[in-house]
Amino acid sequence: MDAAPPLSPAVVVLGGGTAGWMAACLFAQAWPRARVTVVEAPEIGIVGVGEGSTPQLRALFARLGIAEDAWMPAADATYKTGIRFDGWSTRGGYTGYFHPFASAIDLHTAGAFHASALARRTGHAVDAHPDRFFLNTRLAEAHRAPPAPASFPFEVGYGYHFDAHKVGGVLRAHALTRGVVHVARRVDTVDVDCDGAVAALVLAGGERLTGDIFVDASGFRSVIAQGALGVRFVPFASNLFCDRAVTLPTPRSADAPLDAHTIATALSNGWAWAIPLTSRTGNGYVYASDHLSPDAAETELRSYLGLLDTDVVARHLTMKVGRVEHAWRANCLAIGLAQGFIEPLEATALHLTQTTIQRFIQAYADDAGGPQHRDAFNAEIARRFEGVRDYIVAHYRLNQRGDTDFWRANAANDHLSDDLKAIMTAWFTGRDVAAEVMRRDLADYYSPLSWEILFAGYGTFPDDARLTPAPSPVDMAGIDRLLGGCLLNFGDHAAALART
Repeated sequence: MDAAPPLSPAVVVLGGGTAGWMAACLFAQAWPRARVTVVEAPEIGIVGVGEGSTPQLRALFARLGIAEDAWMPAADATYKTGIRFDGWSTRGGYTGYFHPFASAIDLHTAGAFHASALARRTGHAVDAHPDRFFLNTRLAEAHRAPPAPASFPFEVGYGYHFDAHKVGGVLRAHALTRGVVHVARRVDTVDVDCDGAVAALVLAGGERLTGDIFVDASGFRSVIAQGALGVRFVPFASNLFCDRAVTLPTPRSADAPLDAHTIATALSNGWAWAIPLTSRTGNGYVYASDHLSPDAAETELRSYLGLLDTDVVARHLTMKVGRVEHAWRANCLAIGLAQGFIEPLEATALHLTQTTIQRFIQAYADDAGGPQHRDAFNAEIARRFEGVRDYIVAHYRLNQRGDTDFWRANAANDHLSDDLKAIMTAWFTGRDVAAEVMRRDLADYYSPLSWEILFAGYGTFPDDARLTPAPSPVDMAGIDRLLGGCLLNFGDHAAALART
């Protein structure tokens, strides 16, 4: 039997930015015969709430054939080994912890961490703080670049920090080389046919832009999916209280070491990010408007950054936290902020966008454009959103601050999914958290190791007075030797970027 002919649908992407141009690149690569058009109004800017990524973005650039030395300097990008959380717990010895991206060398230390954490949560006074067990934590502490040199035979996981506007420009330039058409026009209306599918986008001046697939990358406005097609938005307000952000950039000191990680610091009614770029540091405060006014949030952020008496202009943002009920409705795929948003704590926005696009391309191809796989696709994407949401909810639910109504309300929040309740129960009753994560098919969102690092990093162990002195179940000195020796293979972060 002859192979099916390659798909060649007409794909129309509404909205540029990182999400829209990412979609254009992936569609053009997957279906070289397709006609891909990106339409965006020149006056509509990019929100750019987050400027960090998970390691999945590295896979995207590799898939597109865009080398790091070709895009990173153009986007003021730095490497990201993980996230440092400070102030989320006030427990002695656990006021901060590092959540590293996974690396191959973790196979030699993760078991030791698991055994230590299990011993401590079942009453034994052993060292179970996650910071001692993982290579990426050591890289972050020493300001080392994570790409593994030839002398180091293990793959190291890492993501990036970047200027979101400039990354969109990199993807746009690549898409244009692949034949994607860019239409810099405003869309006045969306025509929907009698079957509930998108017939055309009507541009300013009356021109109609038709297509087979319409991708909604129009941001929180969600012009096609929520606007024209009426797809229901499912809010996460009962799970996640933060709905606003205020941002303030600061210059980077050329004399200071360049961090290779994001910092997330708990403040009075939310948390502040610090994202190191080669050109500046991106700072912002994510907070709950029910507990803090925009003016008070800006004042608190300025005080935290030492900018109370400066004229640096702050930018205020409103976050629409939740997801659309169906990412794929009729012939429309919603992506990026048009699809949903789960605040920037774990930098998951681009990760979810990339996964949605790639899964859609596969589902659409499997069904030759028909609706057969649509329900399964929508269920999978919705479950992924909720799996990521649960991990972020856990950061708030497990906090051990209690100094403001915001933190007390989060600690008392009972609007938790059954999955999250089950994982918490397994941890606090001394059962196998990894087995529970696997049993509930959640590891594709966050690994069992990530869950254990979160719980242990907060110090969610029995009170010290209840712990019984005991020898460590693992060779901690050996772990220190292993990771210390590994660290010798990696060079300074800033110096590595200067060579790209």
